[in-house]
Amino acid sequence: MGKTVKLIVLDNFKEVGAKVDQELRRMTKQKESYLTQISDIRFSNGEGKVRIEETVRHQDLFILCDVGNYHISYPLHGEQHCMSPDEHFQDVKRVISATSGRSEHITLIMPLLYQSRQHKRKGRESLDCAVALQELETLGVDSIVTFDAHDPNVANAIPNLPFENFYPTHTILETLIEQEDLENLLVVSPDMGAMERSRYYAELLGCDVGVFYKRRDLSKVVNGKNPIIDHIYMGADVQDKTILVVDDMIASGSSMIEVAEELKKRGAHKVYLISTFALFTEGIEIFQEAYQNHLFEKLYSTNLSYVPDTIKKLDWFYEVDCSKFIAKIIDTLHRGISIHTIQNGKQEIFEKIQKKLDS
Repeated sequence: MGKTVKLIVLDNFKEVGAKVDQELRRMTKQKESYLTQISDIRFSNGEGKVRIEETVRHQDLFILCDVGNYHISYPLHGEQHCMSPDEHFQDVKRVISATSGRSEHITLIMPLLYQSRQHKRKGRESLDCAVALQELETLGVDSIVTFDAHDPNVANAIPNLPFENFYPTHTILETLIEQEDLENLLVVSPDMGAMERSRYYAELLGCDVGVFYKRRDLSKVVNGKNPIIDHIYMGADVQDKTILVVDDMIASGSSMIEVAEELKKRGAHKVYLISTFALFTEGIEIFQEAYQNHLFEKLYSTNLSYVPDTIKKLDWFYEVDCSKFIAKIIDTLHRGISIHTIQNGKQEIFEKIQKKLDS
């Protein structure tokens, strides 16, 4: 193909972006880096601009970003200010604008989809995710890649723009199989919304699945949510089982910990927590306390969104590296071949599980 791959990695995804570049070079046996240098300039009043330092004319451009990275900061009116998802998204738009429409094709890889929880409207509410996707389309993005979208149906907001929603399930399970003894398994969904995801895990692992129904107090709103007043479990008996609790996102984590506690009360042997994105919006204290109280064995999450090094070093946290998976997606999309091969890896998982059981 005439066009070549160029990667633009924003500062909020720099560590993973470097790994993706390394994996991509290994796959393609390319010595030179695919990374394109940019300057992300921030003025002291908070305004910013982006300058691309080398040509991207007629290239296959992939922009990588993490809008959930709360570690990036800059001086704002003399005080240090941590960037919000809104500001990260604005920088994404600046990068697209800076290409001036000269790239052959622009693919935005945004693992944590911007405003993904604001994907549908209830009453007089903003519809942020849909509006953002339409804005990206208007700016000239040719396709969007995300991971484990809170509701993949948000793609309906951009019916003419390719929207690829990948799941890191296979990468997480491969790591889990290598690290843990997964006999006498049961997958449990923490709520009805995560049931489809949990069923997929159960299908790959060849085990049963259960679900908790969260009964909420609809007369109150605390931190933007109706508080949970009861967890009602439906499914197979958890007694003496090794449980995988699967969800797309951990915000404060209180709900996940409550589910682990309920499972332990019901006689679960071991509880492993799995989440694509571990945001820890209210810190890690409840996880630390729950781990010390033996409510769970370990939390498996990905590097698709920022997690501080201090958390990565803790005994109960295991980071699953998805950089190879991203590189494989980029290579597949660039070569214009079917993505079915990377979306459907069931057979590989089945073989790895059998191999682990036989060993």
